[in-house]
Amino acid sequence: MAISKQQLAHEFVSVINSYYPKSAQVLNYCYVKVLECYLERLGKRLYYIGIYHSNELAAEIRSQHEFFKEIAENMGLVEVVYLNANRLIRDPRSKLKQENPRLWLELFWVATQGK
Repeated sequence: MAISKQQLAHEFVSVINSYYPKSAQVLNYCYVKVLECYLERLGKRLYYIGIYHSNELAAEIRSQHEFFKEIAENMGLVEVVYLNANRLIRDPRSKLKQENPRLWLELFWVATQGK
């Protein structure tokens, strides 16, 4: 039985909550998702943790990088990637709102959260 990407992201957040409570406080204002990358030449699928954050949390979330990376690697994930939700939802060329409205709403929520 394979674990879904959504379950894996939830498990990542749960482990952070258990072992690094201060880092978990920052994650409460973020959207965490497992991202998949397929390397055709190698025939491999690689999985990353994507942490979508607001402008205000950029420095704080990156200061927790070592904790996030440690947990991600222990879970078999390649790396932790940080994505600015404000930039993604305000990009005039983005088709995210039309192609994936649920993700766009999640990112809008993240971008408008104040800490």
